Amino acid sequence: MGFMAIHHESLAFVFGLLGNAISFMVFLAPLPTFYKIYKKKSTEGFQSLPYVVALFSCMLWIYYALVKNDATLLLITINSFGCVIESIYLAIFLIYAPKNTRLSTIKLLLLLNVCGFGAMLLSTLYLTTGSKRLSIIGWICLVFNISVFAAPLCIMKRVIKTKSVEFMPFSLSFFLTLNAVMWFFYGLLLKDYYIALPNTLGFLFAIIQMVMYLIYRNAKKEALDEPLKQQELNVHVVDVVKLSTMVPSDPNHIAKGGAVNVITSIEDPNGKEETGKGNHNNMDATAKV
Repeated sequence: MGFMAIHHESLAFVFGLLGNAISFMVFLAPLPTFYKIYKKKSTEGFQSLPYVVALFSCMLWIYYALVKNDATLLLITINSFGCVIESIYLAIFLIYAPKNTRLSTIKLLLLLNVCGFGAMLLSTLYLTTGSKRLSIIGWICLVFNISVFAAPLCIMKRVIKTKSVEFMPFSLSFFLTLNAVMWFFYGLLLKDYYIALPNTLGFLFAIIQMVMYLIYRNAKKEALDEPLKQQELNVHVVDVVKLSTMVPSDPNHIAKGGAVNVITSIEDPNGKEETGKGNHNNMDATAKV
């Protein structure tokens, strides 16, 4: 029994290490987006929601790992990196965003990352103890991840309506699948089902997306009618896998990795910039436990 326990812990470490490597690359995926923002001194219609949610997810998993304090080093390392890189992204966004967008981003940060996380932190620290505290935090993380995993349904609906996989590149779906697999086995081997269960859903959605890509990759693209375009403008898709995974705004520039949470923001492909100087497609994705 002792040997089997050591064997499981060793395998869990390997899967966690691989999950860290994939997630690290996915966290760096939005760098081209923010380099573009820096060069043009404008956010050009990009949204801050994916980065705010990604930061919140990393904060949740760090808190969970600290409370659990048992074989959670790999959770802490990757989510700590996630907090740093997401904070940098948000700082750059706030510097170059228009006044109204900057104010809405600050309000969102205060509501979710300060007030929301602070309320959860204080209530669990002072109203619960021991295993009950860990259970409550674990359920919060699990429910948050599952609710975000429903987001790819928006992308799938769009693919079916337009018969175009422009916003659902195969590379992205493939690496999100790998990400979900790594963190699923990490949680399973450690018997941590708060980590394992959400990633089963992440794996399922990623597989469905790859199948849809194969079905529609050569299909003739159908234009959306104008009302539908307006409805789908500024749709935000959050795909959480185990950590805080993010993908670049350019659908053709896909990073090769992910962790337990992933988030995507999509703009109308025919939408005009505020400056009227061009068209932009925006697809940002983020990953977590």
